[in-house]
Amino acid sequence: MSAASGTVDPAELRADCGSCFALCCVVPAFARSADFAIDKGAGRACPNLNDDFRCGIHTRLREQGFKGCTVYDCFGAGQRVSQVTFLGRDWRQDPGAARRMFAVFPVMRDLHELLRYLAEALSWPAAAPVHAELRAAFAATEQLTLGAADTLPGLDVTAIRGSVNPLLLRASELVRAAVPGRGRDHRGADLIGAKLKGAGLRGANLRGALLVGADLRGADLRSADVIGADFRDADLRGADLTGALFLVQAQLDAARGDGATVLPATMRRPAHW
Repeated sequence: MSAASGTVDPAELRADCGSCFALCCVVPAFARSADFAIDKGAGRACPNLNDDFRCGIHTRLREQGFKGCTVYDCFGAGQRVSQVTFLGRDWRQDPGAARRMFAVFPVMRDLHELLRYLAEALSWPAAAPVHAELRAAFAATEQLTLGAADTLPGLDVTAIRGSVNPLLLRASELVRAAVPGRGRDHRGADLIGAKLKGAGLRGANLRGALLVGADLRGADLRSADVIGADFRDADLRGADLTGALFLVQAQLDAARGDGATVLPATMRRPAHW
């Protein structure tokens, strides 16, 4: 994984569950809710986890009340921790490493999410004026992922995000500046349940916007910046997300859509649509 060439395939920063020791099924805590059928404490294995690190209800997660599991993405951090940081030693065979592994995973996930966004920004020709800075940020972030298991948990991820996010925003602005009549700035806006059917949001800034349950049927979201936007149960039927910036698969998996929803070529249509 290197940004030296100026472009990085975001597919390289996707989960490879077969190379991971099911860290996402153990490390996070979750509470009984619409997303999870049970309570589970942090660092405890989900009761649905089999001895071979596979989920026993993987094909029935939504039906069994574990919708939250279907929208989780580690951005490839699981296999990095399992196979690189801990050299293939799993937490069941090496219980002494379990606590350290569980402490590393959330930090690695955050770093990989940043790498995913930096990689995408490097693929945009319009962001060429900041490509050198993006490459430097990618290299620095990747170097952090190679840290030792004892030092990774001590990283100040908030500070790292704070240094990278302005660069990602500059790249986004360079792309969206070329969008004719680009949409409004809705950064961090509370749009929960908003009636946005057919809305012209092309090139809009939707960074961190709360779009939970929003009606976005037929909305024009082309080239909109959706980094961190919450699309849980948003209705994207017939919406056009061509070129949506920083869109990740988990956002689509959390939303509702149909065969008429237009997706970027790098995204897959969720099975439940």
